[in-house]
Amino acid sequence: MKSPEGGFLVDFPTLHVALDWAEAHCVVPDGFRRGQPFVLLGWQAWCLANFYRVRPDAQWVPENPILAPAFHYRRSQIVLPQKAGKGPYSACHVCIEGAGPALFAGWAGRDDGYSCAEHGCPCGWEYAYQPGEPMGMAWPTPLIQITGYSEESTGNVYGWLRPMIERGPLSLVIPRVSEEFIRLPGGGRVDAVSSAAQSRLGNPVTYAAQDEVGIWAKANGMHMLATTQRRGLAGMGGRAEETTNAWDPTQDTVAQRTAESVTAWDPHTLEPEQRGALGAGRDVFRFHPLAPAHLSYTDRRERRRIHRYVYGSSLRDRGGHIDLDAIEAEAFELLSTDPTEAERFFGNRAKSGMGSWLPDGLWDSRAAHRDVAKGTRLVLGFDGSESEDYGFTPLYGPDQRPCVWNPADYNGRIPHTEITAAVDELMRRYRVIRMYCDPRGFATDIEGWALTWGGKIVFEWATNRISAMHECLVRVVADLREGTLTHDGDPVTALHVGNARKLARPGERYILGKPKEHMKIDLAMCAALAHEARCDAVAAGEGRAVTRRRVVVMN
Repeated sequence: MKSPEGGFLVDFPTLHVALDWAEAHCVVPDGFRRGQPFVLLGWQAWCLANFYRVRPDAQWVPENPILAPAFHYRRSQIVLPQKAGKGPYSACHVCIEGAGPALFAGWAGRDDGYSCAEHGCPCGWEYAYQPGEPMGMAWPTPLIQITGYSEESTGNVYGWLRPMIERGPLSLVIPRVSEEFIRLPGGGRVDAVSSAAQSRLGNPVTYAAQDEVGIWAKANGMHMLATTQRRGLAGMGGRAEETTNAWDPTQDTVAQRTAESVTAWDPHTLEPEQRGALGAGRDVFRFHPLAPAHLSYTDRRERRRIHRYVYGSSLRDRGGHIDLDAIEAEAFELLSTDPTEAERFFGNRAKSGMGSWLPDGLWDSRAAHRDVAKGTRLVLGFDGSESEDYGFTPLYGPDQRPCVWNPADYNGRIPHTEITAAVDELMRRYRVIRMYCDPRGFATDIEGWALTWGGKIVFEWATNRISAMHECLVRVVADLREGTLTHDGDPVTALHVGNARKLARPGERYILGKPKEHMKIDLAMCAALAHEARCDAVAAGEGRAVTRRRVVVMN
């Protein structure tokens, strides 16, 4: 699926029973439809289907059932604009985790089904499985935390949850709903946890609804809260889901870190044939609809197109609750005082700000999927920083992980041996013509690669040479504009390119830098080095049919 406007195709095994159970048990918590069945919007059903996506190789062991590892995704993130329905969605998801079929219970045979009567619910609801469909079961003792920076933030979800339970069939199975906590079947409970109540973070937890992570910053202590909560979930076999508006890239938030993680990807933006390749090794599901980058948020007509795209199935004419004219009025008023905030809140965009290396939309406009066969002639770009042409991020190893290494994932150390193994694998898989490497911190490694693969293939290419680096960057921009440079659309690379800023140097030159220390640009540097290697290879008569690859170590 390329956009929310085109609908969503669930072509993978998932707990359909969980989605149907939710619509049969959850009710609309307020408004004119208060107490009526809560019918999932398109984006809500898509996100739940992915959260409960089951691994095809999941095994059912009745005496010791597989919990989180049975599912394709370890956790998920939803980034949507104001009033799109994130709060009621999160409340519905808490209901599934608290009393519904939220765990994998094996593969269905003939005549298998789910009956509420067998799970302590007298409502009479039943679900008939198709043979081979994954079955669901409830947590024996669900322990859930609704988490936010403030009590007001946790109230965004908790305030929807209470009437969703009290006014519908769930009131028959959830005996106690109070202002402070909710008592669940099996001795479980739902607690609200904020930065002011972090003492509860040591408690075991099976599911965490993490709200507005776009304001969870290191400065306010929320990085530690998120890390601690995820450790608790891992110990219980539980999982978490983040919901948020688009973030401010200068604030180093939990939302931004999740988005920039190499384990995260956004399958709704990909063609079906791309899902397998780009999904390899990535176990964080992301849903972040973004309108085409060339649309200007300050232009009234284009702003309306942006709103129509990012609100998608939440719009009234698509079965939702959002009136487009009301959103336009709010956005227009906010534009006069804080245009960046308006674009984040209503346009769903995390803006790059002034001084960006590339104009808005240029990088994204050159994304194009291609299959790169074994034996293809290509060049490599490597940035080892410790502080028609086509490019893409390579995969390596038995689980085909992206060639991006963050020392934070290796106890602060750089995995030199693993990087060398990846380089060897790429050299053997493809016909590498040139590999340009920034030597900072990797001079010894690069010397070893040159000895192994030849000094006419592996080159040191220092990125701190102002004149050479400036010319390299200018060539990238020119070829992007001409359309002779394309890339695989890797979302982490796009974030790094968006972070990159021009730093002025003498002689009307510039190099690249970071607006803030936490904002990574390493993959942008890799893309530039790979492109430079390709240009030099063509100039040396080594042929035009040369593909670029990026290899990077993030500081």
